[in-house]
Amino acid sequence: MAKTRAQRKAERRAREAEERKRSGDGGDSLARAQHDTQVPKSGDEALIEAEEMGMAVGAPESALELPEQTKPSRAERRAETKAAKEAEKRKREEQKRRESEQLTKKQKQAAAQRQRGGVIGFLLSCWAELKKVQWPDRETLVQATAVTVLFVAVAAAYLGALDALFNWLIKQIL
Repeated sequence: MAKTRAQRKAERRAREAEERKRSGDGGDSLARAQHDTQVPKSGDEALIEAEEMGMAVGAPESALELPEQTKPSRAERRAETKAAKEAEKRKREEQKRRESEQLTKKQKQAAAQRQRGGVIGFLLSCWAELKKVQWPDRETLVQATAVTVLFVAVAAAYLGALDALFNWLIKQIL
């Protein structure tokens, strides 16, 4: 089970208190120095301390660098940046090449259609446009037809009523 930050902090304080107590016993300073060099911190302790130091300044745990991790040198960082730029450049060049191929293909198709007669070229372009149309399904077609017929009926009734009204008005005036 993972320890909470407070638990790790309490354990660290307890270790520090124990070390102070041991060093305050009047122990030999030479023996203490020898002990410190021969008994290094465990990896877990170093990890916990690194996390606590990072947490103190507000860094997320994923962004913390552990003492065992070596930072890439400036030359390595430059090489990585250069490689990333080169990859991006190759990607853009490939995209441009594909676009130019598509453009030449479309130009060839347009030239082939221009060579045909005007009427045949027109019919072929109409057929090509009809292939691009997204045709409605049966339910949508019936619904759209019903709306259109209903709108035409309402408009016809409205215009018929206006015609009858103006016809009656004109006869009354004359």
